[in-house]
Amino acid sequence: MEFIASEFRYTLFPIFYSVIFVLGLAANCYALYVLHKMRDSKAMNEIRIYMTNLTVADLLFVFTLPCWIGYYANNGIWKYSDVVCRIKGSFYFINTYCSFFLATININRYWAVTRPLIAASSNCWKRGAIISAGVWGLTLSASIKFLIDPGLQEDRTTANNRCFEGYRNETDSTKNTVATIHFLIIAVFFVVFLIVILCNISIARTLLSQPISQPRASTGKRFGGTKRIALKMLFAIVGVFVICFLPHHVVQGPWVLSVLGLREKEWSMKTHQLINDAHQITLMLMGLNCILDPLVYCFATTKFRKYIQGHFKKVKNKKNCSRQTLSTAMSPKSSI
Repeated sequence: MEFIASEFRYTLFPIFYSVIFVLGLAANCYALYVLHKMRDSKAMNEIRIYMTNLTVADLLFVFTLPCWIGYYANNGIWKYSDVVCRIKGSFYFINTYCSFFLATININRYWAVTRPLIAASSNCWKRGAIISAGVWGLTLSASIKFLIDPGLQEDRTTANNRCFEGYRNETDSTKNTVATIHFLIIAVFFVVFLIVILCNISIARTLLSQPISQPRASTGKRFGGTKRIALKMLFAIVGVFVICFLPHHVVQGPWVLSVLGLREKEWSMKTHQLINDAHQITLMLMGLNCILDPLVYCFATTKFRKYIQGHFKKVKNKKNCSRQTLSTAMSPKSSI
């Protein structure tokens, strides 16, 4: 099947990915800084491990963006080597499925809310390290194919190299295998997404069934405020899945069948074009996760949120003090 181009991406993607690069780099570097500063907080050892791993995965994706920006700005012509294409493609895959750390954060909150005694009695740090190693092991194993197989494909109409633009190099004997692998990955995603939904339903039921207590004498805060923050965390995690990953995995199946030519006769060229356009949009949406994940951290733990609030207060106070000092120094009375 001939290459189907979605021309709009050559204008939209460089702008979009440039914004994502600036915001994603700043947000994730700052999140990593905050998580490092909170390393002595034993109360959040496990969830901090998940957040740190997710931040590292997001940064891997962010570091690939300059190449993708150049690629799309150059009308989809890959100017770099095949090795660079393979590395960029593997990092993209790793970022996508290391986002399952969001699910581990969600499950951690599930245990903390619905089974607090069990969660508190277990070795949190050890569990976090084992689960993180498992997620990385599975994701890296699955990404090996991107490093081994050639990433560049030649566009027959223009003779230009393109990076991971389909599967035109696949033979008829391997097309069904490639399609099966993709549908298995899609199935795994929906299983994880279902687990997230079920955990959130259970957390929401537990929180809503608890009565709102009177204000505490020490803090003056109601439990209802904590409950609202916890519910916002549920919406934040589900929101990231729904906005960034669900559209891609809904469209991915038909797109694989399209680019492999397995539905070349059944579908019209217009259908193939619509599927490819939708696939390109979902790829763009997946890039949003690297700036949305740090927002989830603010809802996931009170300590993370309070540290950021305290840090910005200190910065603000320092600025006010500097302004007052400068104002005093410039005052006529100061020279008397």
